[in-house]
Amino acid sequence: MSATTEIVTTFLASEDGEVNPLLPHTSELIVGLVAFALLFWFLSKFVYPMFEKTYTERSEAIEGGIRRAEEAQAEAKATLEQYRAQLADARAEAGRIREEARAEGARIVEEMRAEAQEQSARIVERGEEQLAAERQRLVTEIRADIGRIAVDLAGRIVGESLADEARRAGTVERFLDDLDTTTSSGGRS
Repeated sequence: MSATTEIVTTFLASEDGEVNPLLPHTSELIVGLVAFALLFWFLSKFVYPMFEKTYTERSEAIEGGIRRAEEAQAEAKATLEQYRAQLADARAEAGRIREEARAEGARIVEEMRAEAQEQSARIVERGEEQLAAERQRLVTEIRADIGRIAVDLAGRIVGESLADEARRAGTVERFLDDLDTTTSSGGRS
C-alpha cells in the first residue's frame, strides 16, 4: 500500500478498533459496484444510443435547415439577378422602342413635309396653268375687241364699211402681227 492509503486508512480507522462509520462495508461496496456496472451497461446500451440518435437528428435538422436556408438564399439571389436582368432588358427594349418611335415620327414628318411640298407644287402649277389659260383667253378677247374697235375706227376714218368678214379678219390679223412685231423689237432694243 502506498503511503497515502495508509494515512487514509489510519485516519478512518478508529483507535479503539471500532469500525469507522465513514468507511463502507465491503458487501455494500461490491453491491454498489455491481449496480453501477449494470446501470452503466444499461445506459450505454439503450439510453446513450437514443441520446446519440436524437443529437444526430437534431444536428442534421439544424444543418439541413441551414443548408435549405442557404439554398433558399441562393435561389432568391438568383431570382433577384434574373429580375434585374429582365428589368435591364425591359429598359433597353423601352429605349429601343422610343428610338424607333422617334425615327418613325421623323420619317412621318419628313413624308408629310414632302407630300405638302408636292401638293403645294401641284397647286402652284395648276394656278399657273389657270393663269396662263386665263391670260390666253383674255389676250384672245382683247385681240378680238381691239380688232373690232380698230375696224370700226378704220371704217370711220376711211369712210367705208369694212363689213366683209374675210377682209376684216385679214386686216385685223396683219395689224396685230405688226403690233406684236413692233412691241417685240422695241422691247429687245
